[in-house]
Amino acid sequence: MDILRIIIQIAKIILLILLVAAPTVSYAERIRDLASIQGVRENQLLGYGLVAGLDNSGDMTTQTPFTVQSVISMLTQMGVSLPPNITLQLKNVAAVMVTAMLPPFARPGQAIDVTVSSMGNAKSLRGGTLLMTPLKGADGQVYAMSQGNLLVGGVGAAAGNAKVQVNHLSVGRIPGGGTVERSVPTVLGQGDFIHLELNTMDFTTATRLAAAINSALSPSTEIAAALDGRTIQVRAPTGSARVAFVSQVENLQVDPAQSGARVIVNARTGSVVMNQMVTLDNCAISHGNLTVVINTDISVSQPNPFSQGKTVQVAKSTIDIQSDKGGLVMLNKGVSLGEVVKALNSIGATPQDLLAILQAMKSAGALRAELEII
Repeated sequence: MDILRIIIQIAKIILLILLVAAPTVSYAERIRDLASIQGVRENQLLGYGLVAGLDNSGDMTTQTPFTVQSVISMLTQMGVSLPPNITLQLKNVAAVMVTAMLPPFARPGQAIDVTVSSMGNAKSLRGGTLLMTPLKGADGQVYAMSQGNLLVGGVGAAAGNAKVQVNHLSVGRIPGGGTVERSVPTVLGQGDFIHLELNTMDFTTATRLAAAINSALSPSTEIAAALDGRTIQVRAPTGSARVAFVSQVENLQVDPAQSGARVIVNARTGSVVMNQMVTLDNCAISHGNLTVVINTDISVSQPNPFSQGKTVQVAKSTIDIQSDKGGLVMLNKGVSLGEVVKALNSIGATPQDLLAILQAMKSAGALRAELEII
């Protein structure tokens, strides 16, 4: 038995040494995941068009007159003249809005995806074809043209008063349905510098990012400097060498700073999300519910035989007030997120109750976190 104990003690010591000597887990991230290049951005495009070829599921022309006006205008441009005072009864056409994102460095002839959304009362866009639609930018210039068959990820059927629908039928996509006609000038930096913009403002992360660039690409001279908590200025070579330099910068590893303590509360759904930095100060929480139940029973009062009375209904109401026992929980200073959740669950707090509890804790100064209600 003594030998067995000695072996167990030796095994524990070896395990402890291995745990101490084990390398720590690195949470480094690439710069391209933390920041973006200033000026390299997408641009939104918007257009108005028509979808034809629907199976009697288009706009009701009496309720969407703009669809008829669009069809008449299109036919006029194609040399088709309609008699005056004619009323078109269209069932296979729908007016739609077409949206797309113009990627940076896009060149004329490049294909982009477009999204087509019904703006009338069309029942479904399934099986339709988008007619040639110009896509404009915020400056009113046409940057792309779109056309093609819609891909709708839903299905539906109706007969009589019964209706079955799976997914959304009023929105569809056309993969590669847009063709770029005009490019947007994208400047990769100004002069001798490029600027990196952090996705989330943080002075510590900005400082570490600048230090990582200097250490990896220019140990002798400083080429990167943090201008503020979001922008880092980097001296970069000119010409085609700048592209290779940006590639090196984007793939460098940086240890981002831990985010601040935040609690996100969705007041509509009751969702509460807390990160691991949330802590509490010394506080006590009491929770209880007051329930009021009102029941009304309807009884019938019958008169005696051969009497002059009438049968009447009598309503009898009972009111019951129930008060659950409130639980008083003491939370010590500096507890972790797991302990916070465990303590709130121990007093039977529902997600809706957490909304009021967290707001009260923040007002009392016991919640060491930024409370954001969305």
